[in-house]
Amino acid sequence: MSDETKLAAERWKKEVLAAFEKKSAPRELTNLLAGGGNAQTLYTPADVSPDYLGALGFPGEPPFTRGVQPNMHRGRFWTMRQYAGFGTAAESNKRYHYLLQKGQTGLSVAFDLPTQMGRDSDHPLARGEVGKVGVAVDSLEDMETLFAGIPLRDVSTSMTINSTASILLALYVAVGEKQGVAADVLRGTIQNDILKEYIARGTYIFPPRPSLRVINDIFSWCATNAPKWNTISISGYHMREAGCDAIQEVAFTLADGIAYVETAVKAGLDVDTFGQQLSFFFNGHNNVIEEVAKFRAARRLWDSIMKERFGAKSKGARALRFHVQTAGVTLQAQQPLVNTVRVTLQALAAVMGGCQSLHTNGYDEALSLPTEESATLALRTQQVIAYESGVADLVDALGGSYAIEAMTDRIEAGARNYIATIDAMGGMVDAIEEGYVQREIQNTAYQYQLQIERSERVIVGVNKFQGDTPPIPFLRVDPKLEAEQVARLQGVRSRRDNAKSTRACDEVERIAREGGNLMPAILDAVKSYATVGEISDSMRKVFGEHVEHVTV
Repeated sequence: MSDETKLAAERWKKEVLAAFEKKSAPRELTNLLAGGGNAQTLYTPADVSPDYLGALGFPGEPPFTRGVQPNMHRGRFWTMRQYAGFGTAAESNKRYHYLLQKGQTGLSVAFDLPTQMGRDSDHPLARGEVGKVGVAVDSLEDMETLFAGIPLRDVSTSMTINSTASILLALYVAVGEKQGVAADVLRGTIQNDILKEYIARGTYIFPPRPSLRVINDIFSWCATNAPKWNTISISGYHMREAGCDAIQEVAFTLADGIAYVETAVKAGLDVDTFGQQLSFFFNGHNNVIEEVAKFRAARRLWDSIMKERFGAKSKGARALRFHVQTAGVTLQAQQPLVNTVRVTLQALAAVMGGCQSLHTNGYDEALSLPTEESATLALRTQQVIAYESGVADLVDALGGSYAIEAMTDRIEAGARNYIATIDAMGGMVDAIEEGYVQREIQNTAYQYQLQIERSERVIVGVNKFQGDTPPIPFLRVDPKLEAEQVARLQGVRSRRDNAKSTRACDEVERIAREGGNLMPAILDAVKSYATVGEISDSMRKVFGEHVEHVTV
């Protein structure tokens, strides 16, 4: 930018803006941006990098600031996934067929807590939780029911599963084989991001280091056997739900990614091969401009990390591809229909930020799992953005905006600082074990809540514009479904070849103890109708269970 333009901007601030604000004071803003501070009144060329090619480039080329495909959503829309799963496999299967009929273009499976924690539905610790926050899957029979009538050759399936990701992937592969679909044809994603579980979510089983070994086995097995499968969805979503801000979301997500890549490289995997099977999962929050900038900054920073740290050469390994789910934590029980507006803005930011797939929350999710009506409206929100808004007709429509570019730079710089701090601690695993990441998120969440309580941050219907909340229908999971699921599980155990299942689980335990890739043994175990809990227990015997140590 010329000195003349810079001087003109300074003159405007002093002579025009300042004089006006003496007569009409601006709204008082209190540290509403990530990292503290507020947006400037106006952004100019003085606030952005003059290096267009280095900082932005072109879509489909490094540094991928403007997108990972040359024509982005002009080529094809993002995959419209609606996260769904509750009760039994049969109940969830009905919902999947319903959503596919309504125009959903990919499946996204929610599992109940026992399945996520490697406990069968008849385990004492599973009591009261079976089928509540997702679908109960105990064995291959449940997985067969879950995908009955759904051709796995034609759909892409995302499974939100972490500590038992290896088992659920094996179950999916086994169902594919029964449908005549080989593993190398299957498309989809397992979340498989265990590090964020220790930080923000808690559905871990094993300690961090053996968990990384299992993840590495998945990377290696899929590179050979399931090359179209995304082996991990490195997730900032849950850390944002726990209270981190946009800068921390980028920093901690990519720091987790660094740890996974380092693990794979040390095991001898080729970064340009397995790097193409990595994907990311971000939160779509309320501040539209900051969120668009967040996605752009994450792409640019990951390109730099993969190139400079790991020597990745292929564009596929350096391009950050990501799924977005709108922010559950922003949904309010007060005036729940207003959540539809929040979800729309968050989805718009995700699309304009260049997402590859998207889930939009139902307006009733502060109260219950979504009803068919609210899930349909959430899907229709995506479809209106895709077909009616016009934003999908342009690639990086906000690129070049002085505000967007300045915020992109700001988020990237803040994330780099966090990553440097984590590096100095020895890496993400050490930072998690020392409680550093957890404390940073807790502190940010606390400050955010204080802003709401002081009405410095307005939440419509909560601390301003309160009003009556009309009753709305919401989904209730029938408690009888738990007893039915337990009966089905016991039926599987009575019909299967128990000796074969026991031998298969013993083999999983042996490989966990002696070394080797666990995936083939886990695949054999699920085919023998060994249960999720039994296979998990085989690894528990060797790896133990993680116990969180909270440091203040």
